[in-house]
Amino acid sequence: MHILYGVQGTGNGHISRASAMHAAFKRHYPDIKVTWLLSGREQRKGCGAIDHFLWREGITFVTGEGRVKMLPTLMKNNIFRFFRDVRELDLRPYDLVISDFEPVISHAARKRGIPVTGIGHQYAFDYAIPKEGNNPVVDTIMKNFAPVQTGIGLHWHHFNFPILPPIIDLVLPETMPRVQARKVIVYLPFDNLATVTRLLQHFPEFDFFIYHPDATKADTGNLHQRPISRDFKQDLLDAELVITNSGFELISECLHLGKRILCKPLLGQMEQLSNAAALKQLGYACVLKQLDVAGVGAWLNDGAKPVQIIYPDVPAELVRWIAEGQKETCAELAKKLWSATTPTV
Repeated sequence: MHILYGVQGTGNGHISRASAMHAAFKRHYPDIKVTWLLSGREQRKGCGAIDHFLWREGITFVTGEGRVKMLPTLMKNNIFRFFRDVRELDLRPYDLVISDFEPVISHAARKRGIPVTGIGHQYAFDYAIPKEGNNPVVDTIMKNFAPVQTGIGLHWHHFNFPILPPIIDLVLPETMPRVQARKVIVYLPFDNLATVTRLLQHFPEFDFFIYHPDATKADTGNLHQRPISRDFKQDLLDAELVITNSGFELISECLHLGKRILCKPLLGQMEQLSNAAALKQLGYACVLKQLDVAGVGAWLNDGAKPVQIIYPDVPAELVRWIAEGQKETCAELAKKLWSATTPTV
């Protein structure tokens, strides 16, 4: 079997899922050939743990100061190149096409009448899950951005629909490190680094490890700036607290590890606003639309117990399902995986 697997590179969540699925294919089905295609991200930034991949420019969005910037987004995307890439993508060598919300592959397959399997968080939005910031226009964009015939949605809870648990991209040591009290991981890549740093200076009793695309490694008192790297996952293991946006994959990892979470959704982005609404409804995290000294201070010191949910090995189950011809329904897969999910708090 030869699979073409598309990855939407805007944000690191899709990259993390692809890395986990890549490892699962290699571990469980090394004879299956997978060709990866990345779009929506600069090629030089890579595709996580995947060294060899095809690349197309695709479609992305521009952010700044914690929100989506619509005009720069429209100016950045080359729609003519996108349709050329869709037209020219050769799908003949592949037995199966899979998309994690990657539009070039999805539209190329639809244009040729080839079925596509979608695996990703966005496909959970086909169901009546908690949503915020949506409207008929946004719903139409979500439905047609990366269209698929079979959508396997992922979420932190099933909400009584055939939705699977998250794909967790974590390699845990045999002995977990002891949690360091008052160590806080801060990942707010869409916010201004200087603004975030000024805010955190008000809390000298906490150690903040601030991962940001604009950061270089620097330690100033209790503030530790770090560039984005795979070291982030190791730093996360012994942290007590996490401040982040409401992206799906990192919060999935935090829930799996039992970290207390403060999230600030990216304004103007329906997925993140809806994720925040789901977290608030489930009681899994504290949600603040804006970060200020009073709100962050109250959360840092509230002493609440974290939520921990041990999710099963979803990538292993998905690659088995793919290798065996996708014979089980999504509902059957969901029932099996949620029965193996353990909430510990």
